Amino acid sequence: MLAAASDYSIVAILILLVTGLAGIIMIASHAIGPSRHGRVKDSTYEAGVEPIGDARQRFSVRFYVVAMLFLLFDVEIVFFYPWGVLFQRLGSTGQYKAWSDSLIAAGYTVPFFLGTMVVFTAILLIGYVYAWRKGVFRWA
Repeated sequence: MLAAASDYSIVAILILLVTGLAGIIMIASHAIGPSRHGRVKDSTYEAGVEPIGDARQRFSVRFYVVAMLFLLFDVEIVFFYPWGVLFQRLGSTGQYKAWSDSLIAAGYTVPFFLGTMVVFTAILLIGYVYAWRKGVFRWA
């Protein structure tokens, strides 16, 4: 119990140090840095072009829906990598041999790993088909 508490205290100290250093850097850059103001310096500037129109114009919700779907599928695809690493480490007997006997006793076998990925892929496919039928991917 004591070792676990000290591990977390080290992380807490590290977070406090990083937060303090970031604050010190921000205060120092504000205090030391130049502060020139003027009409040209304070004007809005974006990619070398003067802005045209209001910055608060409305966008179609489709842009946000597509962005959210991209993030959803992108993050879910990231789960394939650790699954592949674990699946590769399965032995010829079908039992997982890397960490402890408790995993073997829990029944982590080749069919279990394949079944979990089949279910995961099926859920992804159902979500993709649902979004497709709702017309999320049509831009016109």
